[in-house]
Amino acid sequence: MKTTIKTILLLFVVLGTYADLNAQTVKLPQASSGQTIIQDFGLGKITLIYSRPNVKGRKIFGGMEPMDRVWRTGANAATIITFTEPVKIEGQDLPAGEYGLFSIPNTKEWIVIFSKNAKQWGAYTYDQKDDVLRVKVKKNVLKNKVETLTMQFANVTESKAQLQVMWENTTFTVNLTTDVDAKAMTNIAEAMKGDKKPYMQSAIYYFTNGKDLKTALGWMVEADKADPKMPWTKLWLGKMQLKSGDKVGAAESAKAGIALATTMKNDEYIRLNTQLLAETKK
Repeated sequence: MKTTIKTILLLFVVLGTYADLNAQTVKLPQASSGQTIIQDFGLGKITLIYSRPNVKGRKIFGGMEPMDRVWRTGANAATIITFTEPVKIEGQDLPAGEYGLFSIPNTKEWIVIFSKNAKQWGAYTYDQKDDVLRVKVKKNVLKNKVETLTMQFANVTESKAQLQVMWENTTFTVNLTTDVDAKAMTNIAEAMKGDKKPYMQSAIYYFTNGKDLKTALGWMVEADKADPKMPWTKLWLGKMQLKSGDKVGAAESAKAGIALATTMKNDEYIRLNTQLLAETKK
């Protein structure tokens, strides 16, 4: 009998231990879902990692999140934002690196903080001494409530972008800029020193960004010599010829582009070269 009791007790211990171990590894839904955004910007990337709490009927700003107090700009661990290239935030320089993204709510304007202490839980160990940059941005009111904290990059161009933050009935925008043109021009100058010169890429950059047209056209001629059977090469060559006033040359390039695209059965470049040909007749 004693042996049986001991066996039963041992079984309970084993089952209890198994239950504890099993409970430690059980998967449950997160109260605040996580999101990672990777945005190309200039010649680099921006990575934003944050947790997205829900309103759940609560008063958020001025309630759960007090005014004029540092907020983690999310839930759980502090929000992390990483720049692979230097940028300007609201016109102020911010070096490339990883930062904790904090903010201070206010009824009229918010303070947005980039801290060198990126990896911390909440804002409990936040220290203003770790601030790399602080900027002030205008707070706006949303007509429709946003249930889940939402961040996004909007109005993204080669050199400008906006980080938009929306939650409850509040939104604010942080303006980002980068000096991509200076970097691109330096990269082109260096690449042109090499044996394999990027004629087409460089010519298109010069042309689309209003650089020296004569240089762009010269490079495009070289690109066409190297790859004379491509309809896209003819298209860009024709565009540059037309811009420089050579309608006859542009028309010839467009016709050649149409013929090559037709052989390749490439409808897109048939259309684009046809449009270019029409422009030469205006």
